[in-house]
Formats: sequence, structure tokens, C-alpha cells
Amino acid sequence: MTAWERLFGNWGRGAGWQFDSPHMSGAIELTKRHSVYSLTKQGAVTGNLRVNLSWRMRTSDFGEKPRQPGARGLFRKFTPDVVQAQGTAMVSVDLDLACMYELWDGSKGVVQPLGNILGSINAPPYVQLSGDDRFGSGAGEDIYINMDHRDEIKRLLIFVYIYDGTPAFDRTHATVTLYPGNGPRIEIPLHERAPEARSCAVVMIENNKKEIVLRREMKYVYGFQAELDRLYGWGLQWGRGYKSNV
Repeated sequence: MTAWERLFGNWGRGAGWQFDSPHMSGAIELTKRHSVYSLTKQGAVTGNLRVNLSWRMRTSDFGEKPRQPGARGLFRKFTPDVVQAQGTAMVSVDLDLACMYELWDGSKGVVQPLGNILGSINAPPYVQLSGDDRFGSGAGEDIYINMDHRDEIKRLLIFVYIYDGTPAFDRTHATVTLYPGNGPRIEIPLHERAPEARSCAVVMIENNKKEIVLRREMKYVYGFQAELDRLYGWGLQWGRGYKSNV
């Protein structure tokens, strides 16, 4: 096993529940220059498409957190890492993975941790969120899309938002990775600098009835879901929501 395989071979493991997926080698990165990828041309339009958000805090700004022995150190494993904002203030960041959906029958909605709107994999909208990672663990958050019902799906917008705290996209190492039922994984790093942004449209999945394509978006906005909704013309109604305490 190579050093690369040892470093990255466990990505995506440890999610709350798993679907079968083939063994894949290599990865494709969607960039500004190469921003579109056809799932249809790759024969990757069946089974479950897994979308994963993995992230962790940058530590270079303030040094690595020292290990703490005993029960106290064990407790700290379950507390959020912090990042240093401008000056000496220390903030935590909670990134959430979400999806706005539109079906061909006109149904529209959102799947997201906020409000515990988890969706369904075997019934409309055929999109389901596995859970909420509040602390930037290795497994991250997963959204599963049932591609066997692709003919009923018109478009899906995968986006990431900062639920609470100081906007700090530029203080995290975050990547959205798509795992099709066939072919290589597709990676979209969130490494562009947008220090005041609270939400980011990452990738659009569109079905034009002839082909299903992924299109890299990477559009940062300073508001939340409602602002992304206006940007893409979804037409949903939004209200303030909160997460339960942990």
C-alpha cells in the first residue's frame, strides 16, 4: 500500500449508514477550467450517488492543539476545533451539507440538517441526508441520491453553509466529493477565499432528459438558503431555523 493510499484510503468510512459502492481508483477534480462532467457518458446513472462533505479546521494559524491525557483529553475529542479570526478572537465553525431539489412533476424543496429535513432515498425526492457532523470529523456528512429514479429528478443544487458562528470558509479545509455508482470519484475543494460568506453553491446536478451532468458552481453568498434560492430561482419560502443542543 502506498503512502497516498494509507493517507486517503479511509475517507468516507464511518458514516451513519452505508450503501454498496464499487472499488474505485483515482479522482477527477472539477475546476474553473474543467467545470462540467457527464454522468451519462460515464455510465454512472444507476445506483446511489453519494455526496460527501469532509472538513477540518486549519491549524497553521495558531499551532496544533496539544494532546491531553486521561478523561479530560477524551472529552475534548468531542468538542469543536477552533480557528483564529482577525486579532485574538477564537471561533468555531459548523459546516452543513444540503441540497435543494426540483423534480419534473414540479415538486421543490430542500434536504438539510437544519430542521432535521433528511429527505428519503426510496420515495420523493429520492435524496436523503445521513446525519449532521457538527465538529468536522473524518467521516463528514453524506447525501445519497437514488439515481435509479433519475428520470423524475430535474435538478439538484448541492450547497454548503455555515450554520453558526463567525463566517470562516477560508479557515477550513473543506472538500465536497461525489461517489457515483460507476467510475472515479469527483472532487470539488472549497478553497477559494470568501471571508465574509456564509453559504456556497458547490455543484449543480442537472437532468435535461438526454443527459445528466455535474456542473461546478462555487458561488459564495453572504446570506443563507434564501439568497441561494434567489440566485438560482428556486422559489421556496424560508424562515429562521435552529438546531437542537448537543
